[in-house]
Amino acid sequence: MPSGSAGSASSGPSRTAGAARGSELYYRLELGARDTVYVSVTALPALGSRVVFADGIKVSVQDADGFACDFGSARFGAALDPRPLTASAVRRGGPQERRCGTAGTYYVVVERTTSSRSPVESSLTEKPSSPEDWDLELSVASEPALAKAGPTTPPQAWDSASPEPHAGVPLTREGGSSFATARALSAGAWADRVRAGQTRYYRVPVGWGRRLSATLEIGSGARTGDYVTSALVMELFNPVRSRVEDVDAAYDGRQRTASLPPLPPVAHENRYDALNRFSGMRFAGWYYLAVHLHPDVATRFGTDAVGLTLRVNVDGEYRPGPAYAGTPRPADAFTITESDESAARKGVGGDGSAGSGADGDRASGASGEGGDTAMKVLAAAGFGTGTVLLAVLGMWRAVSRRRTSRTSA
Repeated sequence: MPSGSAGSASSGPSRTAGAARGSELYYRLELGARDTVYVSVTALPALGSRVVFADGIKVSVQDADGFACDFGSARFGAALDPRPLTASAVRRGGPQERRCGTAGTYYVVVERTTSSRSPVESSLTEKPSSPEDWDLELSVASEPALAKAGPTTPPQAWDSASPEPHAGVPLTREGGSSFATARALSAGAWADRVRAGQTRYYRVPVGWGRRLSATLEIGSGARTGDYVTSALVMELFNPVRSRVEDVDAAYDGRQRTASLPPLPPVAHENRYDALNRFSGMRFAGWYYLAVHLHPDVATRFGTDAVGLTLRVNVDGEYRPGPAYAGTPRPADAFTITESDESAARKGVGGDGSAGSGADGDRASGASGEGGDTAMKVLAAAGFGTGTVLLAVLGMWRAVSRRRTSRTSA
């Protein structure tokens, strides 16, 4: 049950406000024995930040003795591109998990990783990273065990042919700048503009039995003749913000197209597949598309922004979801409702004011009261200062106000 000002509930994780130690942030979770808990953290460096090869983030879930049940990490790599980074970790419940499958206190540990040298250029002197703090988005979701045992092998028969991109004239939908402000999309063709160095976020409701496909088109620049490797990246994240797949394309100033590879219909048993592209499609909910344009596009092609078109398809027959032995947290985490479909048609969300009203609250992750809303956290933290500026909040709107005041201060 969430503690402090975040409210309480009879089931699901409990978390204290974040505590910092050096370059690490700690959050406490009080967990039952059976639920699987997913943690995702996204670092949001400011545009124009300077990063080196090994800069990144690491998140782990640890038991009360400091044993890491699971961890995940992400880094900028050789591209040296200060884009948003997302890392995730999971705590699996149940008697089969000898060390981490018991009820008790666990900790989410978020660490900013860095190095003053690049392994690629270890013999050269390089400038260090920019010292500014990174904003963080932290998401926690709890999935109950099944009421009775189900299949433990992934589906073998599904149409693996590449879907045709959605045809039609695109309508304008401006993406958000993070998961929290992602713009809702339904099946269709959607136009936007992305600046060099910028990442646009979108979200698509995908129900049980349904299959998602997406194709990205980018327009031409002001000139051609140069070349940027991995200039355009499109990533897909599932409802717990764990990365499912990504695709990238080089850019030479001329229009380009990139499509996600074929994905299976959403099914609980997908989790037993060895490939992340299939196992990530394990539950219904909001799936996220993040589109990033490398900052070198501006300097090499004489344009600060380019037009993009997202062609999104969601097909397949709806199927009943699994029978859980308890309630997910948030309660609406692994289901799609008519309210979600309506939000997608209306384009709820984004960095503007389009997310107001009931549909906006539901789609933004502020759908319930108390325990449900307490499952969403955004922390704006100074890793090196040992200070947490913002820890636990109940509503994304409050988060938005706090971030605005921090910027103006």
